[in-house]
Amino acid sequence: MPTRYAAPDLVTLAGAILRAAGLPDEPAQAVAQGLTEADLLGHTTHGLALIGDYVEELDTGAMEREGAPDIVADHAAVATWDGRRLPGLWVTRLAVEDAVRRAGLFGIGAVAVRRSHHIACLASFLEAPARAGMMVLVFSSDPSDAHVAPFGGLTPVLTPNPIAAGIPAHPDPILIDVSTSITTAALCGRARAADTRLPGPWLQDADGRATDDPHATKQGGSLLPIGGLDHGHKGYGLSLMVEALTQGLSGHGRAEAPTGWGAGVLVLALSPAAFAGLDGFLRQTGWLIDACHAARVPAGAPRVRLPGEAALSRKRAALAEGVALHPGITDDLARLAARFGLAFPAPVSETA
Repeated sequence: MPTRYAAPDLVTLAGAILRAAGLPDEPAQAVAQGLTEADLLGHTTHGLALIGDYVEELDTGAMEREGAPDIVADHAAVATWDGRRLPGLWVTRLAVEDAVRRAGLFGIGAVAVRRSHHIACLASFLEAPARAGMMVLVFSSDPSDAHVAPFGGLTPVLTPNPIAAGIPAHPDPILIDVSTSITTAALCGRARAADTRLPGPWLQDADGRATDDPHATKQGGSLLPIGGLDHGHKGYGLSLMVEALTQGLSGHGRAEAPTGWGAGVLVLALSPAAFAGLDGFLRQTGWLIDACHAARVPAGAPRVRLPGEAALSRKRAALAEGVALHPGITDDLARLAARFGLAFPAPVSETA
């Protein structure tokens, strides 16, 4: 029987925890909202499950508390920032706002960020600009880590390198948030902690055999790129593209052998109004949505969904009924609340 909590109460608690850990108000609020948004959308490995790790990073100084990103370069529609290891959810939120502003002026806007801290759930940045008629894409990689071997190899070189896009459409935007690997390190860690297997052979062991054993990544194995052992060249190619867009354009990445949990980021904003017009854009996305929904399905199967449709449905339900946190997250929040002398919110309901 999961206990449900009101989303605003979770944002308030998370913000209070982060402020108590030393973050100023603005980044603390941005991180609290971004983590809670991930849980609302159902991305539970990249939501409030991360707050304990973020507090630990603040405790050790691995996440910076004070200041703002530095401007490395600024050329009309594009800019490059040094994130200075500041909270990634905040820095990326600022980058989205700035890229959207530039797109409003030039039709396209891009901000590359080097040395950001972890940016969590990419989908959390997409809905608001898409509803405002802006198409936003977010790319991320972590040059300090390696979980994914290049296709045909055994040595991990890359990270899951997600790609996200918010596409304006009616009545809801299309929200895409996919890794270029089949799964993520976070999901493997959750499976190890629960002593369960993964839902499919999403990893390769140290000898290159596909496996569903989440311990494989701790025993010389790696995450498989999208396409697996058969067509993994596709995910591998996309992953290389993400590394070029994030580390290449920001001018900082694996070549510097950085240490510490972090991210290279590219935010790209496109204004349909500056191309063939927003109405024309929405007419095309509307046609695609209708065609996908109308596609024939196997007998007894539900209709085809668009990316983000289930996530937005979960969000609406969670806002109405309360957020049912994944097991373990409540304990983490309660521990941190107790550490900082904060009141834990009362549940709104308990459901079977």
